[in-house]
Amino acid sequence: MRSISIFGATGSIGEQTVDLLLRAGGAGTHRVVALTGGRNLARLAEMARLLRAEIAVCADPRDLRELRERLAGSGVEAAAGPEALLEAADRPADWVMSAIVGAAGLAPGFRALRHGGTLALANKESLVTAGPLLMAEAARQRARILPVDSEHSAIFQALVGEDIAAVERIILTASGGALRDWPIERLAAATVAEALAHPNWTMGHRITIDSASMFNKALEVIETREFFGVAPEQIEVIIHPESLIHSMVGYRDGAIMAHMGAPDMRHSIGYALNWPERAPLPVARLDLARIGQLTFRAPDLQRYPALRLAREVMARRGLAGAAFNAAKEVALDHFLAGGIGFMDMGCVVEAVLEVLDPELGRENDRMTLEDVQAVDHLARQRAGEIVRRQAGER
Repeated sequence: MRSISIFGATGSIGEQTVDLLLRAGGAGTHRVVALTGGRNLARLAEMARLLRAEIAVCADPRDLRELRERLAGSGVEAAAGPEALLEAADRPADWVMSAIVGAAGLAPGFRALRHGGTLALANKESLVTAGPLLMAEAARQRARILPVDSEHSAIFQALVGEDIAAVERIILTASGGALRDWPIERLAAATVAEALAHPNWTMGHRITIDSASMFNKALEVIETREFFGVAPEQIEVIIHPESLIHSMVGYRDGAIMAHMGAPDMRHSIGYALNWPERAPLPVARLDLARIGQLTFRAPDLQRYPALRLAREVMARRGLAGAAFNAAKEVALDHFLAGGIGFMDMGCVVEAVLEVLDPELGRENDRMTLEDVQAVDHLARQRAGEIVRRQAGER
C-alpha cells in the first residue's frame, strides 16, 4: 500500500488530490501519512478522518486546541506551526503532494525529498526561488519530482519518449486572466473582485489574481527553465483564451506536440498520482466539433510587465528568483487588502529587484537554502517599505 502525504490539503490543489484519492478507494487503497492545511480546520479535520491520516497539521499554533477537539476520538494526531509542518515532512512517504502556496512550500518539499520518493510539485515557487537546490537534492536522494502545474505537466507529457536535446522551443499557453480584454488604460483601476472573475479556471484567490496580472505565468516561465533545463530564449508565452491547450513542445524538425484537455487540474494531479500509468479520471472529454476553433495571440508586455521581469530574473540568475517571488507575494497581499492598485504590483516587484540587485549574485552553485530564506526575508522588507513610500506619496 503506497504511503501519501499532502501539504496544502485544504487549498484548491489539495482538495482535488483528496477527491482523486477518495475516488480511488481512500484509506482502503492508500496509507495517508500527513495532511496539512491553513485556517480551514473543519475541512482539514474532515479530510483527516476520511483518509485516516496519521497526523494533521494546521499552520497557526493558536488553532491547535480546536484542531485537537475536531479530531478527538479519531486516532489522528494533531499538530500546528512551522516546526510541526517540517516534522510532518520528515515522516517518510512514497508520494508527497507539495501544494502549499508561496515560498512557505519550499522547506517542507525540500525535506520530503530526503526519503527518495516522489514529490508531486504544485508549488512553483520552490523552483523559482531555489530551482538548482531542489533539483540537486532530488538527484542526490534519488527522488523524483513530477510537475503538477497544468503547463509543466503538459510539457512533461509531450516529452515522453523524446530527447530534450531535440527540443527547439517550449510554448506556455496562458488564458490571459479575467482582465485580458480590458482596455489597457482601465487596468490601473481594476478591483480585486474584477480580477478574480476568471473566465475558465476555478482556483484560489491568490493564483487567480496572479493569472490576471500574469505573474503566475512569469513564475511558470522561470519554473520551465529550472525544471527542464532549457535556455530562456527557448521559452515562449502565448495567450490562448480557451485554455484547452495547456502547453506545447516544438522540436527541431518543426513538429509541435500539444497537450489538450478540459481546464481541470485533476488532469495533471491524476497524471502525477498514477505515473507512469494512465488511470481513468473524472474529467470532461473534449468535443472538438462543438468547440469549433482555437485562438491565439501574442501577449502585450505593457499589459503584462511580469513577463518582462521574468526574463530579467532568468538573466540575473543567483537569488533573483527568491527576491522576485517574495516581492510579488507582498505586492499581491497589498493589492488584495486594497493598499495598492492592480498595475502597482509590477512596479513594486521591479523596484525591489533594482534595490536588491547587488545582493542577488549571479552564481547558482553557491546557493544555500539559508541564502534563499535570507533574500526572501529581505525582499519582503524592501517591498513593504516601497509600498509604504508609494502610499505616502499619493
